[in-house]
Amino acid sequence: MTIRIGNAPCSWGVEFANDPRNPSWETVLKECAGAGYKGIELGPIGFMPEDAGVLGEALARHDLTLIGGVVFRPFHDPSAWDEVMDASRRTCKALVAHGARHLVLIDSISPRRAPTAGRAAEAEQMGAVEWAAFRDRIATVARMGAEEYGLTVGIHAHAAGFIDFEPELERLLGEVDEKILKICFDTGHHSYAGFDPVAFMHRHIGRISYMHFKDIDPAVKARVIANRTGFYDACGQGIFCNLGKGDVDFPAVRQILLDAGFEGWCTVEQDCDPTLDVRPMDDAKANRDYLASLGF
Repeated sequence: MTIRIGNAPCSWGVEFANDPRNPSWETVLKECAGAGYKGIELGPIGFMPEDAGVLGEALARHDLTLIGGVVFRPFHDPSAWDEVMDASRRTCKALVAHGARHLVLIDSISPRRAPTAGRAAEAEQMGAVEWAAFRDRIATVARMGAEEYGLTVGIHAHAAGFIDFEPELERLLGEVDEKILKICFDTGHHSYAGFDPVAFMHRHIGRISYMHFKDIDPAVKARVIANRTGFYDACGQGIFCNLGKGDVDFPAVRQILLDAGFEGWCTVEQDCDPTLDVRPMDDAKANRDYLASLGF
């Protein structure tokens, strides 16, 4: 088993490219490398330079590999299709320019689903016609990434989007060709949704192409679900804790990967609120140390 451990700009609070609260992209690269990682994700397109020469020089200076990039956009909203496609194509081009492999697709937070994050039984579901169009938009971007750009495309379930809960994820997987759409599996979001990440991995390890390592504080999860707390407020309350401090069984996750002969990158993502008194580099170091203690 050859697994490499990376990190992502969201661990520094970077969710949107133009958020004035963001640290600089140079700071993120420097601190990621300083915390012991050898790879990093692109973050939202536009956060890091789209000039391949500028970013390539900086990655080389910090001995970092670009792993992949995320398209976190409203696939659920047909009126946003031009925005989704623009971000998708720009992300694909940036990844190819640096030899990155992984394109991750995430349906972003919907006001229709935000109030029921973590509560599958209460969540609004799309009707058949809306779902089919939604699925086809995801499949269109997946096919573009896989066939036009040669990337490995993974769908990522995310709290408060329309691919949040396990049945929705499995329905999508059953309706989109595995040749163009794999799974980027996020351990934390699966737990947040109320499902068992280890059990899911046992069933679907053959389709998992990429991992996001995230942990969930069970006490915070119980509180934010009971209080119907929004996703970003839950982040500010610390729902995503340091790895090994929450309810995700990382030794079991490691064993599943080991048994399957998983090869490639696993990326730490500890979403945080950049307005709070947090020290992302300290958390990044602690997470790298924890994974090293498990043999990653």
